[in-house]
Amino acid sequence: MSAIKQVFLAIHILAVLGGLVLLLIQLPKPKKVIHVGFLHSMLTALVAGLALVGIDTSLHASDPVKYEALDHGKIGIKFLVLLVILALTIKNKNKSEVSTSVWAGLLALTLANVFIATSL
Repeated sequence: MSAIKQVFLAIHILAVLGGLVLLLIQLPKPKKVIHVGFLHSMLTALVAGLALVGIDTSLHASDPVKYEALDHGKIGIKFLVLLVILALTIKNKNKSEVSTSVWAGLLALTLANVFIATSL
């Protein structure tokens, strides 16, 4: 089960980094657009994150001494931030151009999610 957890963790990290790169590619461009890959990347991160929660819960239930309990508050906040990211992305994905504030908001929310995951 630990090996599967590592696979899903790698998928989750790569999906978030992929989304971040797709946002940062737009940085020098005067007209910002939301790449369709950003939506796919965030959906992949969501699915992998949900799988990680399930795997971590089962690992903790099997051996509470070896595997620490999940911080459900942190997971809930990350989930809500990701839902906001997905809502903004779905709302603006078909537009030929998005405002810089929407693009910056997506970037800030993605970076906030990374910060929450790594430091809290």
